[in-house]
Amino acid sequence: MTTESQQHINNETNEISLKDLILRIREWWRYLLSKWMIILAFGLLGGALGFFYATTKKPIYTATTTFVLEDEKLGGGGLGSLAGLASMAGVDVGSGGGIFQGDNIFELYKSRRMVVQTLLTEVIDNGRKETLIDRYLYFNDFKNKWKDKVELAELSFKPDTLLNGNLSLKPNRLRDSILNSIVSEINKNCLTVEKSDKKLSILKVDVKSKDEFFSKAFNEAIVGNVNEFYLQTKTKKSLQNVQIMQQKADSVRAVMNGAIYEAVAIADATPNLNPTRQVQRVAPAQRAQFSAETNKAILSSLVQNLEMSKLALMKDTPLLEIIDKPIYPLDKQNFGKIKGIGLGGFLFGFLAVFFLTTRRALRSVFYL
Repeated sequence: MTTESQQHINNETNEISLKDLILRIREWWRYLLSKWMIILAFGLLGGALGFFYATTKKPIYTATTTFVLEDEKLGGGGLGSLAGLASMAGVDVGSGGGIFQGDNIFELYKSRRMVVQTLLTEVIDNGRKETLIDRYLYFNDFKNKWKDKVELAELSFKPDTLLNGNLSLKPNRLRDSILNSIVSEINKNCLTVEKSDKKLSILKVDVKSKDEFFSKAFNEAIVGNVNEFYLQTKTKKSLQNVQIMQQKADSVRAVMNGAIYEAVAIADATPNLNPTRQVQRVAPAQRAQFSAETNKAILSSLVQNLEMSKLALMKDTPLLEIIDKPIYPLDKQNFGKIKGIGLGGFLFGFLAVFFLTTRRALRSVFYL
């Protein structure tokens, strides 16, 4: 009996709590309905501010480039067949480097070196030559913001030195600090690099900005810079090997040709040789002939190694072909006026409800 009584009491308590909850919700609902004019006023104010924001916000232009990048894990196509034939002949042309496999190519696009090098690229718009960083500072209104600051107003971003064959800037603490912030902003809000499909080797580079010309020019410049750096880095070692082997082969060939001409010249120099003086012709001629034969054997080995190096260079040269380039007009994204009115009205209406409920709750607590 005691257990049944306790369960009956608990059930009554639960029913009362649920009833109180429903009554409390109804009470709050009636309270908010009584303040409908305040909530409506806040909603209309938010809608008006949202409409104003939508009309003043500049559209975002997106420039997109897609290109095919060879994935060495999937094989090398025709070059893979050449490598197979070479392996059948006992020649190992190597497996190629994997420094740009995976997400490394994405990080290369977002590296400070590539972004800064692209920002220093000169472009021509309506007959006026300027760098992309000057264009970026202009449409983001940095020039006007820096008018009252002498150090910033006189700051120049014109390339003034060469670094690894590319235009660069001399170290400057203030200028480097600004460049770091610009690079960070571009990587965060402007530049996107991704694969269109994880199973494919097609990469997509998007550049978004408020300036249509900047989006297109920056997209084309950074794709060109990164792809050129990629090709040079991938083939640098193999190209050096080819150049070294070519130089050695040319040197040995020159020595061999010299020895051949020397043997013939010795025979021409002694047309009516005394039979008792064979040493004057035989010894120098055989010495020159031996030198020619020796260099011929060396040259044969060098030519074989040179062809192997060229084959390795062909294998290391990646397939990189641009599919689509950005063309005018670029894709434009506007902040819709209806969207601005709806979001602004909802946000301010929610803030009004939150303010009213919080104020009533605090009053009920302090007046108890």
